[in-house]
Amino acid sequence: MAQRAQLPQLELSLLLLVLLLGTAHEIHSLEVKKALSLRNFLWDQMTSTPNCFSQKSIHKNGATILEIVHQDHCSGKTVNWNQKLQKRLILDDARVRTLQHRIKNTNSSNIKDVAKTQLPLISGVHLQTLNYIVTMELGGRKMSVILDTGSDLTWVQCQPCRVCHNQQDPLFNPSSSPSYKSILCNSSTCQSLEYATGNLGVCGPTTPICNYYVSYGDGSYTRGDLGVEHLNLGATPVDNFVFGCGRNNKGLFGGASGLMGLGRSSLSMVSQTSNLFGGVFSYCLPSAEVAASGSLAFGGDFSVYKNSTPISYTAMIPNLQLPTFYFLNLTGISVGGAAIQSLSFGKAGILIDSGTVISRLPPSMYRALKEEFLKKFTGYPPAPGFSILDTCFNLSAYQEVEIPTIDMHFDGDAELKVDVDGIFYFAKTDASQVCLALASLTYEDEIGIIGNYQQKNQRVVYDTVGSKLGFAGETCSFV
Repeated sequence: MAQRAQLPQLELSLLLLVLLLGTAHEIHSLEVKKALSLRNFLWDQMTSTPNCFSQKSIHKNGATILEIVHQDHCSGKTVNWNQKLQKRLILDDARVRTLQHRIKNTNSSNIKDVAKTQLPLISGVHLQTLNYIVTMELGGRKMSVILDTGSDLTWVQCQPCRVCHNQQDPLFNPSSSPSYKSILCNSSTCQSLEYATGNLGVCGPTTPICNYYVSYGDGSYTRGDLGVEHLNLGATPVDNFVFGCGRNNKGLFGGASGLMGLGRSSLSMVSQTSNLFGGVFSYCLPSAEVAASGSLAFGGDFSVYKNSTPISYTAMIPNLQLPTFYFLNLTGISVGGAAIQSLSFGKAGILIDSGTVISRLPPSMYRALKEEFLKKFTGYPPAPGFSILDTCFNLSAYQEVEIPTIDMHFDGDAELKVDVDGIFYFAKTDASQVCLALASLTYEDEIGIIGNYQQKNQRVVYDTVGSKLGFAGETCSFV
């Protein structure tokens, strides 16, 4: 009788064990998926145009911190969001072709070989560009420029301008600035242009002033005079800053005044301020949510960061042909906690770029990622591909979905855990066409790119002196 009485207890114990195992399985599933609320994407509610150039600033621990606002919330009401969303990807594709063009041209050519400051950084949709915008003060005048880790020379449009794209800020007038000086042709600074831009500095027919020329490969270009001016990055002054005074500029620059080059040559913003900031800068790129903000920080004082996870570092890969770009060794990608298999991992460096929007992967790597993602994101109706994106779903009937996580792994056990806002791209505002926000390169031997869409809500730290790059989770917020 005693043995028979124990049977119900044994059955109960087994039942509890099954329930516990099931619960553990559910918890594990939650750990590899993220909830995405489709109600957060309410584009049609933007009815006014805020003044995105009246950004707040605070001083903290000696750092100057300027507010960053996402570009979507500086454009006011958009009549046709669907058309705008498609145009963004068309422009992004042009950006990628530009980078691949520059890489191929550089490979085939023979090119010779602290204080703490944070700036407000905003997404550039309001300036009709896909890139993020930061405001700097040049010669006493505020300029909104594109943040670009894939370029070196900082430049702005200048008067008199023979060919200029439309910009929201007034053109910089060097003749009205007592601190502006031209750089001469026979100077070492002029000679350094070839390394920074791929083009020699040249002299005009009637003047010894050094002329620069930068081509971005897709027909975009800037040319003008090389000059020196007083620069303010927030509250931090920078004397004798070398920049391009653009007299002839054309291309995909939107309404920005110019571009801030954050590459690694001697003419980049990073190199010219290394005595102040030690060659360290970082950014947190905001998402598209209302009131989201971010920051561009110069200097290695991590106390001003708001990261929620520790910073994990990976070494920058040196590239003798492309020494001014930032390359990393991508060793793997996990989708929903499962590692995908690809022979491309660890074979060629991947470029991290603040100006590219959608990340591009070698075809074999993208196919493996797509296959694993579709295994884990099941039961949702498909939708047609959209521009460069070929994995799309109709989620118009859902208010919230659970999507597989995507983690990128690098040398040194560094990880980029893609934020939930960086996994899906909304091609239609009613969520009837929502696409996986990654794309395939055309050829296996092309250079992969980590775009800014997958960098949102991350603190990305560039230590050019230590030759390392760090990632940490951070919900971008100015306050």
